[in-house]
Amino acid sequence: MDTRTLQLFLSLSDTLHFGRASAFCHISASALSRTIKQLEEEIGVSLFIRDNRSVQLTHEGKLFQAYARDALAQWELTRNTLLEEAKELRGEVSIYCSVTASYSFLYDILSQFRKNFPSIEIKLHTGDPDLALNRVQNNEEDISIAAKPDQLPKDLTFKPIGISPLLFIAPKKRSAQSEAIALPVNTEQWSHVPMILSEGGVSRDRIDEWFRQLDTKPNIYAQVAGNEAIVSMVSLGFGVGVVPKIVLDNSPLADKIEILSVTPQLKPYEVGLFTLEKKLKNPLINALWSQIKTSLP
Repeated sequence: MDTRTLQLFLSLSDTLHFGRASAFCHISASALSRTIKQLEEEIGVSLFIRDNRSVQLTHEGKLFQAYARDALAQWELTRNTLLEEAKELRGEVSIYCSVTASYSFLYDILSQFRKNFPSIEIKLHTGDPDLALNRVQNNEEDISIAAKPDQLPKDLTFKPIGISPLLFIAPKKRSAQSEAIALPVNTEQWSHVPMILSEGGVSRDRIDEWFRQLDTKPNIYAQVAGNEAIVSMVSLGFGVGVVPKIVLDNSPLADKIEILSVTPQLKPYEVGLFTLEKKLKNPLINALWSQIKTSLP
């Protein structure tokens, strides 16, 4: 089966950049352009809008993107099922997680798996944990590691691997800029504390609910993507932040941070793996999923 054209199309549709897509796929930009043009001629519609400055998917291109992802997923499922019948699992599983999660969990997850299934390759992508569930739901990744939301999407399945408290943190070393940052003793004082918060995700949902329970609004100094950035800004004295304990445990700036004793405490993170329920039929993904033992009681 020649799936190369679909793979090239998906690479371009994800990057929307001929140079980056061709480098990722190890072909020249001109060869990629010819392949896309031939694909468009075969289908009979334009998949991309191109000019000298940008590349965008057309409406038809977005529809074909969903088809291409589903077609490749179905092909991989069929291929891996055949290999399983032959008693040899071979192929690729993609995992998405934050840099902190890669430090904290991947060694334990993958060390034994690599011994048991040496022919299965692991493709690791790291980035903003708030994107983890969407990347799995959009078939961009097979598995992601992230915090479980209060409402799990119906198409996803979850396997817990750890719990991490959510902590209020402040700069340990006070400066003129951060002298106003002190542990508030009442609701009115909390409304004046400069807060550095995630743009979205589980921690943001829980801190927003925490302030609603106080019947006050947070004084948001900055909203950032990624918990590591929150630790950096707090260490510099810009405000108070909220991060999972595992982030602080792996941060080189931990000695510049003070953990605040705040009540009521925030509900802790339940960290684990996510995949689409239907993908557990894939022998490769099921092999990895089945091997992971939950570390929770």
